[in-house]
Amino acid sequence: MDGRDFSLRQLQILFSISRELSSGNALSVMLDGVIAILEQEAGFERGTIAILKASGRELAIDISRGLSPREIEKGWYSIGEGVLGRVAETGTPALIPRIAEDPSFLDKTGARREVSLENLSFLCVPITSRGKNIGTLSCDRPASDDESLLNKDLLFLQAVADLIGRVVQARRKQKAELEALERENRQLKKHLSERADAGRSDRIIGNSSAMAALYTQIAQVAPLDTLVLIRGETGTGKELVARTLHEKSARQDKPFVAVNCAAIPETLLESELFGHTKGAFTGAAGSRRGFFEEAEGGTLFLDEIGDMSSSAQSRLLRVIQEKEMYTVGSSRPRKIDVRLICATNKNLEEAVQAGNFREDLYYRINVMSLFIPPLRDRGADILLLADYFIETYARRHEKKITRLSTPAIEMLSAYHWPGNVRELENVIERAVIVSFSSVIDAHDLPPSLQMKEKLSAEAPGQPGLAEKIAVYEKELIIDALKDARGNQAEAARLLHTTKRVIQYKITKYGIAYKKFRTGGA
Repeated sequence: MDGRDFSLRQLQILFSISRELSSGNALSVMLDGVIAILEQEAGFERGTIAILKASGRELAIDISRGLSPREIEKGWYSIGEGVLGRVAETGTPALIPRIAEDPSFLDKTGARREVSLENLSFLCVPITSRGKNIGTLSCDRPASDDESLLNKDLLFLQAVADLIGRVVQARRKQKAELEALERENRQLKKHLSERADAGRSDRIIGNSSAMAALYTQIAQVAPLDTLVLIRGETGTGKELVARTLHEKSARQDKPFVAVNCAAIPETLLESELFGHTKGAFTGAAGSRRGFFEEAEGGTLFLDEIGDMSSSAQSRLLRVIQEKEMYTVGSSRPRKIDVRLICATNKNLEEAVQAGNFREDLYYRINVMSLFIPPLRDRGADILLLADYFIETYARRHEKKITRLSTPAIEMLSAYHWPGNVRELENVIERAVIVSFSSVIDAHDLPPSLQMKEKLSAEAPGQPGLAEKIAVYEKELIIDALKDARGNQAEAARLLHTTKRVIQYKITKYGIAYKKFRTGGA
């Protein structure tokens, strides 16, 4: 301890204080514990810790023993005022052998009104952090004619103040690091949100977390001229994503050409893609531009590329590698400037293993993969998409249909949607056509969506999967309403869904959302 001469008892007390300060408790709890140790084990009285305020011009008692709350409120000192103010200003410890004999002792708290000041000493030491005075530690002590004992007590208190200062410094550093981390986290969330917003399109409907991740990827890859492979089940909207990539790229003012490789006969695919010259094959009465030429300067979207023939795969590989192509029937290469986006609903890795897809082509087109989640993994988006399709087809078929009934919502939410968004679109269009009212009801939906009865194999009295999901969903909504203080729109935002969905679920589960409002009962 910097060569200070402490007794064994004082060292034991310092050890106790050090252990208290390393407990990991809240700072105020630890400091209160330190004052308690000084009183109970070292014999000090009315210990106080005063902290310098942010202005640097005032000092206020923050932690104390033996002072009432009212007395603590009076413990404010200007810098330089009284003993505490002077120690905080100069950083020099102060020792008053007998309080009654020193006029600089103000006793602003009035805590010593019933105590003989003739027999009381006062000790005050600065608390420093990073070389700056941040407060004071002070205590009373029974007066002694041996001033050397009081000086030893002063040194002892200074050692305690040094320990406090180090802990305060460590806590402040920890707090600063935590605040910096939180700022970085907020900035990162803002950046990711901005990137996700940059990837959104009016063509693509969805607020689920899976779609938010897709929007972020779209925003990341769209400005680049790299090849993209879009993967997803049939009906998930791969062409919409490809169009969005095109619209958010530097080629947006150039052509976007979409080709379904599975829809073109194998014998015609190469001619359709690369064009042909007159007489290139039987029936080629004239020359024809291929899709690559039509997409010059823009984007060519090859859907279902997994169904492309081996010969067409070879030609495509050369186009990608050399940035040039041969028109069918021509021996002259032609330079092309086209961004290529491919899509498939097949497992290309398995196709490569089976020898049905060229491995070198697979690695060429799989530079950047985007995965579109199936509708069954986008539960929060089902009703959002349904509302969009209702509005679209009601306008197209000139019908005044505005919403779904509760039974219809339950049917749509419970269905597994093997045909994904395309199937949902077809279901809603059919419902709009057959409905005779302003509301689509359950009987307007196709029989394939009828909810199945519970499996008889479920144990009696035991909740089944549907019940367990309902309980979990209800808990999620209640938690969101608590966080949003009963605000349904805010709860919907927290759960990445719409206010309408939340309102429906609140009614379905009988949730008393008003009790979560601020000040509500």
